[in-house]
Amino acid sequence: MAQPSAVAFYQSAFWRRLRKSCLVRDGWRCVVPGCDARATHADHIITRPPAPTPTAADVLTNLRSLCARHDAQVKEQNGKRKNGGAFTVRGADADGWPIDPTRR
Repeated sequence: MAQPSAVAFYQSAFWRRLRKSCLVRDGWRCVVPGCDARATHADHIITRPPAPTPTAADVLTNLRSLCARHDAQVKEQNGKRKNGGAFTVRGADADGWPIDPTRR
């Protein structure tokens, strides 16, 4: 669960704008290879500290768009990413490329 100071950040206008920029940049699609689901989450690639105000981690280049399923797979718990941060990808080859060639 988010710490109280982080909750204030995620309720801020700054976060809402940054989140929307991430989702728009990625076309509202999950960026996990092989997934074609609609993205609903902007996920920090490098974990942000639990601060109530923006930090160096709160930049567009540190965000990726994820669907709810993939966000839940790597959601942080007790300061660590679930599954070691690895996604479960369906419909991908051993290198992570989508089997559907139109998604490359």
